[in-house]
Amino acid sequence: MNSSMINAMVSMNGLQQKLDLMADNIANINTVGYKRKEATFQDLLNTMYEQPEAFNQTGRLTPLGFSQGWGSRLSIIQPNLEQGTITDTGRESDIAIQGNALFEVIVDGEGNRAYTRNGAFQLTVDGNGDTILATAEGYPVVATVAGREQRVVVPDGYKLRVNADGSLQGVATNGDTIDLGQLKLVQPTRPAALTPVADNLFAVADGINVDDVLQNITPNADNGVAVRQGALEQSNVNLSEEMTELINVQRAYQLAARAITSSDTMMGLANGLRR
Repeated sequence: MNSSMINAMVSMNGLQQKLDLMADNIANINTVGYKRKEATFQDLLNTMYEQPEAFNQTGRLTPLGFSQGWGSRLSIIQPNLEQGTITDTGRESDIAIQGNALFEVIVDGEGNRAYTRNGAFQLTVDGNGDTILATAEGYPVVATVAGREQRVVVPDGYKLRVNADGSLQGVATNGDTIDLGQLKLVQPTRPAALTPVADNLFAVADGINVDDVLQNITPNADNGVAVRQGALEQSNVNLSEEMTELINVQRAYQLAARAITSSDTMMGLANGLRR
């Protein structure tokens, strides 16, 4: 197999991964809080060649040395955390974030955490009989209550109120309020270290210090982060941009496929030559 076939084959592998990623983006165009995935490519190892001195003729302008690439590969997949469109829903448990921040949720009985922009929460009753704020999949939302991180528990007879600064209150029918804590929000400092996982969540991979990737943040005017109750953030996928990029990737894939076909044809001609 010659170098042109290797080059095209490796590039096709990376382009196929890019196509799969874009298909995922398009499929989630209506998913609340979904963040568009972006791919970064890099060149593979280049081989340096040095032509014989006989090529160094009078009037030659190009250097004798040249490099030969071996294709490209998909090196990084990371989320694009740009703000999506926020729409009002009027539901008590729907919460949207304006600005750069993520909700934190508990994903298992060991207290492991994940992060999301999907604020389509619900008030559900857990195994202890408490009414808690959780995702549609049942992951409890984390809040800071009396200096401790725990679930958001709404007592019977109270409605949940979420203020712009993330503070939580329970409102009784007579208008009395009680403090339910502070909604915990985190801000990514290294978005590339966030790994998309199931249920529209992000996780920090094992072996990476969470504090190096995320920092706690309290919404205020200075950092531009605010919380809106009764609203949801839509996906930040732009269909027209995705379709345009999809066409470009498909054409690149077809070009690489033609390169393999041409190389195979030339090898067939060479094998057919007779002395």
